[in-house]
Amino acid sequence: MRLKIYTLVLVPVILVQGYQVKKNTPRLPEPIGERVGKKGVGKTLSLLILGDSAAAGVGVNVQDDALLGSILTELSSEFSIQFYLHATTGFTTDQVIHAIQTLETRHFDVIITSVGVNDITKFTSPRAWIVKQKQLYQILKHKFSPQLTIASGVPPMDQFPALPNPLAWLFGQYAKAMNLKLSQFVAQEQQMDWIEYDLEKFKNLNLDMAEDGFHPSKEIYQLWGKQVAEKIRQHFERV
Repeated sequence: MRLKIYTLVLVPVILVQGYQVKKNTPRLPEPIGERVGKKGVGKTLSLLILGDSAAAGVGVNVQDDALLGSILTELSSEFSIQFYLHATTGFTTDQVIHAIQTLETRHFDVIITSVGVNDITKFTSPRAWIVKQKQLYQILKHKFSPQLTIASGVPPMDQFPALPNPLAWLFGQYAKAMNLKLSQFVAQEQQMDWIEYDLEKFKNLNLDMAEDGFHPSKEIYQLWGKQVAEKIRQHFERV
């Protein structure tokens, strides 16, 4: 309720700021590179990445420097990885749900998701968002029978260089509320884990975001990939 009130009060300002951000922020393309393929040696591992522009790797020029490439770099000496990237700039949770309906039903050992920023820019309430998230993961469970699903948390948008206050602050409040609900949901699921997008940690390591001030840089994708790889290792050591 408090978040809804903040949004209504700030509407005149955030409409103006939102227009200026959209006008002035460069629109970066999705990186080139293979989205489907096989890499590595060792135990067989099938991997699906789903979501928005961050999942697609926007912010770098090639997939080798994006989330997919970072995960493959980390794990290709331990696993023979069959990978599939299905992500699109601008996708909300609803759009990801619609997109996966077009994919054939099959098994993936690991699914990684990244979705939430575009839900925030459309002012989707955290309560409505987590309902859609639960729907998404239920579909993934039945359609792909993953052994592990890793949900990437919503980034702290109040720390995005491209966003001015109070727009940044408001989006940051949405992100915090969404991450709280996501963490509570994941804690109840046996075959799920989540990764918090810790931009403050990246800042402490003197890592900048991409040139648009809105997407991860190569170095941030590398750290994100390391976090995902460690979750995968931990899971398969236990099974």
